[in-house]
Amino acid sequence: MTTNDAVAKRIKELLKKNNMTLYRLEQKSGVYHGPMDRILKGKNNTVTLSTLYKLARGFEMTILAFLDDKTFLCAEELEID
Repeated sequence: MTTNDAVAKRIKELLKKNNMTLYRLEQKSGVYHGPMDRILKGKNNTVTLSTLYKLARGFEMTILAFLDDKTFLCAEELEID
């Protein structure tokens, strides 16, 4: 699994958990449709720290809380280039 895949998975989980639409997340985070679509479809090679910060802010959580998930804790399963 790539880091982008892990971020996309986390976004989908948090959208469901928070009963939030993708449109609402885009509005709250400032990560607009084009970049968000590339992340969710796996067409993005990297996700920047600033994008992670914006996503966390959109979910009204810290970046640490966003990354505090089993998907990111299994570093040996992530493809990190």
